[in-house]
Amino acid sequence: MIEIIIVAAGYLLGSLSAGVLVARALGLGDPRDAGSGNPGATNVLRLGGKKAAVLTLIGDGGKGMLAIWLAHAFNMIPSIIALTGLAAFIGHLYPVFHGFRGGKGVATGFGVLLAWSWPAGLAALFTWLLVAAVGRRSSLAALAAAVLAPIYLLLSPAPLVITLAMIPMAALTLYRHQDNIRRLLDGTEPRIGQRSR
Repeated sequence: MIEIIIVAAGYLLGSLSAGVLVARALGLGDPRDAGSGNPGATNVLRLGGKKAAVLTLIGDGGKGMLAIWLAHAFNMIPSIIALTGLAAFIGHLYPVFHGFRGGKGVATGFGVLLAWSWPAGLAALFTWLLVAAVGRRSSLAALAAAVLAPIYLLLSPAPLVITLAMIPMAALTLYRHQDNIRRLLDGTEPRIGQRSR
């Protein structure tokens, strides 16, 4: 029974959209109705500046980490820890508190990954920073990090079940970035800090 509660708690934590909450608190309105329509840090940056973006990034990443720490605090087995992280990620994508209109999961997925395995998390962060610095496009950096994350986990000391949970997270990240992928292919994807077209 406690296992079900922990996984459900992971989903509920994930359902707290930092971008929506931060934007409302700063009087920016709902980020899902402006810019790219995504409540993530990149869109919040375009709408409200660096402070709002940093708060969104910390909030979304932090809830992913918190979900895993909660599972560890209750000494859950690796499969439940894996499911809790996946639940937090899905909660961000389809949040019960925000009409199931969520984000793309990059920051929350990173928070989960970092709490699952800090070496894999740091490798994914380095990948994001490198691709973002070269390509100047947040979506491209996120896609690269998501694709490589299962490989980083496989090479880390994390249990195999954690790697298996990362695979659908990576796939969902790609799915949620369909519009970005199309814009990347036709050269219209905004650069970091640039307003969406």
